[in-house]
Amino acid sequence: MHYYQHHIGDFLKATARLSDNQTMAYLRLLWMYYDSEKPLKLDTKVLAFQIGSTIEDTQLLLESFFVLCENGWHQTRCDKEIQEYREFLNKKSNAGKASAERRKNNRSSGVEQLLNSSPSDVQLTTNQQPLTTNHKPKKEKTEAIRPIDISESVWDDFIAIRNKVKKPFTETALKIIQREAQKAGFTLEQALETCCARGWQGFEAAWVQKDSDLSKTGQMNQRVISGLTRGLIGGGGNVKLLGNRFLHPRPRARLYFWSNDGNIWCAV
Repeated sequence: MHYYQHHIGDFLKATARLSDNQTMAYLRLLWMYYDSEKPLKLDTKVLAFQIGSTIEDTQLLLESFFVLCENGWHQTRCDKEIQEYREFLNKKSNAGKASAERRKNNRSSGVEQLLNSSPSDVQLTTNQQPLTTNHKPKKEKTEAIRPIDISESVWDDFIAIRNKVKKPFTETALKIIQREAQKAGFTLEQALETCCARGWQGFEAAWVQKDSDLSKTGQMNQRVISGLTRGLIGGGGNVKLLGNRFLHPRPRARLYFWSNDGNIWCAV
């Protein structure tokens, strides 16, 4: 026993009448008792030599604080604390054994655990997984197969885009792109090429129709500007002057015209 609780108040009361040498000798007797966890030897001469005290003081201390028994000198408080310490060690030992037994049981194979805990209506498979009526394996997603009308390079480039974001290209995704391509008037390969060029993971007709509408608007604006230019420079018949206002407070003029080919009113 390498540790004990030293109650200072009780010790001072018990040793108040002792000299310093006697107090030190008494402490050493206690330390020997706790260290060996056994009663002190009956040979007073040997004890006196071990604690560095006189035989007379050692005998006096033994008779004052210890009880003589057949197997040696006993101290009531020391015996009580040593017994509590041993009980504590036994509890720790039993807890350790129980923990080791649990770990040993947990290391048993999965098949043994299922045989011990599973109901009789559960069927075991070779991979140690129970299959019951409400236990159905999940279906894995099927990767799309390259159509024959799609070049291998376009297909590989688009698959690389999908794999980069960890999205498998399934048959369902392929059908959605085919449907959207038909809406936009694209072939499937044209749709995939557009996706590769723009880094798209998918394709929607609305995305390309928006670009087409912007292109038509730009073409119409170009036609109007071109007609206006020809009318102003060459005086062509496709522009008819309706009037002008030069007396505007600001130093600019407004010209209103009408285009025969587009029927569009404009102002400059």
